[in-house]
Amino acid sequence: MFANLTFVHPQWLWLLGLIPLLAIWSIYSHKKKYASLRLSSTKAFQNQQTLLAKLRPFLLVLRLLALSIFILAMARPREVDASTKVKKSEGIDIVMSVDISASMLAKDLKPNRFEALKKVATEFVNERPNDRFGITIFAGESYTKTPITSDKEITLKAIESIEFTNLIEGGTAIGMGLATSVNKLKESKAKSKVIILLTDGVNNSGFIDPETATELALQYDIKTYTIGIGTNGEAPSPVAIRGDGSFVYRNVKVEIDEALLQSIADRTGGKYFRATNNDKLKSIYDEIDQLEKSEVEEFKYYNYDEKFRFLILLGLGLICLEQLLKFTIFRSFV
Repeated sequence: MFANLTFVHPQWLWLLGLIPLLAIWSIYSHKKKYASLRLSSTKAFQNQQTLLAKLRPFLLVLRLLALSIFILAMARPREVDASTKVKKSEGIDIVMSVDISASMLAKDLKPNRFEALKKVATEFVNERPNDRFGITIFAGESYTKTPITSDKEITLKAIESIEFTNLIEGGTAIGMGLATSVNKLKESKAKSKVIILLTDGVNNSGFIDPETATELALQYDIKTYTIGIGTNGEAPSPVAIRGDGSFVYRNVKVEIDEALLQSIADRTGGKYFRATNNDKLKSIYDEIDQLEKSEVEEFKYYNYDEKFRFLILLGLGLICLEQLLKFTIFRSFV
């Protein structure tokens, strides 16, 4: 009931501390107004006090109550009803370009690079409700897994379904992955266009080289964040497939063309990151989330329901009642 009640001038409430002192002073001063009569015994007067005499302190209660109400009125209580209107911007269009070569099954991230990426990317999408997402994948070639969409369910399902497939030509076509992502964003009307390109290798395939793809990103004002995923040194990676379809793992040296990824990011206004473990990968996406913020305007409207007028009328009513009783029913006692 009083959750939204505030006071414009709460300093006046300190005066309520004077009410008990006024009560004591009034009782003491009232007794001094009357002459005392000394008797050897008061036995004859015991139990002779009338009902009106017993109710006489009620006048003091009315006056102190009225004074307390006037103090509350001076503090100016009011109920505040705040409503918020949010104006959302168009948000950011983001394409995540993911390397799906067999090396992404390496187990230096747990349980492997694919699963670690999918978990972090899912959280990233869920935390950006105002943005649109698209997914491209690449190995020796590059494909669009889902076009840019505001439908988060489509995006999340696309991320969940990312996996290695031997239907795509082997290799790592970084230039192709970047170019395909640029193609998805070039017609975007969003105020900010971003590519997050993740790979664990070096560019060794594709008919579009990374330099050309970078020039395309610059032409369409697309910022690119690049992520090299993989530990430093060696990692247990698939090197062959058994007859039952399972992979043979051996420790393989992790080779990432960091110079290339750094160059792509620097030239397009993005940033290069290296994800050597699960925690580092998550912190990278958290940092990108902070770097790329959609602007949201928030307007607050306040409606004030003033309560002091009612308190003033109530206090005046109590004063009038006290005066009426004083000069009518209690006239012979005051």
